[in-house]
Amino acid sequence: MRQSRRFKLTLRQRDNIMGYIFILPFIIGFILFILSPVVQSIVLSTNEVRITSTGFELDYIGLSNYNFALRVHADFVEELVNVMRLMLMNVFWILVFSFFAALLLNQRFRGRLIARVIFFLPVIMSSGVILKLEQEDYMMGMLEGTVEETFNFVNFDALSSFLMRLRIPDGFMETIALAVDNIPTIINASGIQILIFLAGLQSISPSLYEAAEVEGGTAWENFWLITLPMISPLILTNIVYTIVDFFISPNNTLVQMIRNTTFQGAGFGVSAAMSWIYFTAIAVILGITLLIFNRLVFYHE
Repeated sequence: MRQSRRFKLTLRQRDNIMGYIFILPFIIGFILFILSPVVQSIVLSTNEVRITSTGFELDYIGLSNYNFALRVHADFVEELVNVMRLMLMNVFWILVFSFFAALLLNQRFRGRLIARVIFFLPVIMSSGVILKLEQEDYMMGMLEGTVEETFNFVNFDALSSFLMRLRIPDGFMETIALAVDNIPTIINASGIQILIFLAGLQSISPSLYEAAEVEGGTAWENFWLITLPMISPLILTNIVYTIVDFFISPNNTLVQMIRNTTFQGAGFGVSAAMSWIYFTAIAVILGITLLIFNRLVFYHE
């Protein structure tokens, strides 16, 4: 009897074990399929790669590829900074749109199921085969010169004139104008976030709102004191997901530049060095994000 009590696990220990079991497939997959290419990319980034008839040869050159990417390449640093700026703007507007879309879809109204399916369609549309068809369609449109006419549905001059009459600062006005022009991109990138927010909203116990109503709480107070704190862990989850999704998007200009450098530019070594610089920048941004927002998250025990 004493021996059985000695090996009895607490609830937290059992939760920890279940967590390790859930991430075990990822760990196994990383070791079997990802670890070797990662190590190989590090080796390539510190060598000059020469393609031969039998494969390739490596000449160790240290950090020269990193120096070339940061100090010699004409566009890499500028494009990296530009991508970071676009990331900040896109993440903000995607989170705002997906959160309020989830709030609307969480209400009771006729046709709610159809509305949820429509909002989740961008996830299906961005899947492999359909995305490829869309990209080919865009290419045909570019060849015919019709893409700009199709997607530039916002008149920047009229919008800027209206915002200037409201005496809005130039920086904020530019942000609003770019967000309005990128509405299709924002909607297309918000499907998963809407689903996560919707699941979080439905997991909030109705008894909390009932107690607040008895105490005389308004809808505005319920939002700030109940809804937002209870869903704050998912806000952090969506921030991290949106940042990663933006950085690895095939439409990301920096990703395309790194890919082109491999086959049309300075070669495999410089491309691998660019990839690791890009990875380091992403890791730093995610670390800063977690450090800042983790203190604002309310974890309900």
